[in-house]
Amino acid sequence: MFWEERKEDKPFEVPDDIVDLAFKINCKCLPLEHAKSLSMAIHRALPWIADEEQAGIHLIHGAESGNGWMRPEDPANELLYLSRRTRMTLRLPKQRLQDAGELSGQTLDVDGYELTIGDSAVKMLSTQSTLFSRYVVSMDTESEDDFLGRVYQELQDMDVRINKLLCGKTHILQGHYGDIFTRSVMLAELKPEQSVTVQQQGIGEGRKLGCGLFIPHKGIAPVKAAEED
Repeated sequence: MFWEERKEDKPFEVPDDIVDLAFKINCKCLPLEHAKSLSMAIHRALPWIADEEQAGIHLIHGAESGNGWMRPEDPANELLYLSRRTRMTLRLPKQRLQDAGELSGQTLDVDGYELTIGDSAVKMLSTQSTLFSRYVVSMDTESEDDFLGRVYQELQDMDVRINKLLCGKTHILQGHYGDIFTRSVMLAELKPEQSVTVQQQGIGEGRKLGCGLFIPHKGIAPVKAAEED
């Protein structure tokens, strides 16, 4: 007789090779459109980040920014008012954590506004099944269907089989070499390992300007309801 007990699959463990490093900050307000100015300030403080392909800079969002799907009425002139709970977050390979920690205690000049950086904490990437990116680089001449097709193919190339892919509203960021046309993207019903892969690799270009970086989201239903209203 041959008898072998079936081994249970081990739960997925999130790798720590890429993580988020969240800094406390002391800053009353920033320009609502601060992608370029924040990126430049961090590059001045951490010159190595320019050559670190896996590094990304999350843009700073306060309560006023909502879930990212509502476009501000006057982004060129509005200010983003920050609370004490607001964090500045970098997505980094773990071998750069100590280097990035040198930001603590520094004060950055972000388009004329002082942003003082405090202590940091490491946050592992999420296994949540729904992910959201506020800004994925597109082209203003690219149709929504073409954009979704391109995103779908990028996900296929990283071996992520997607069942639900939703495109949000367009947004224009100020980049280093001119305006950048972007669209919001939500992915749903991801497996844990797929979710981590997407967060590690991102979609498209512009990681240092906050583009293509995915974060966990509470679900796809609130976004669909907002679009229907």
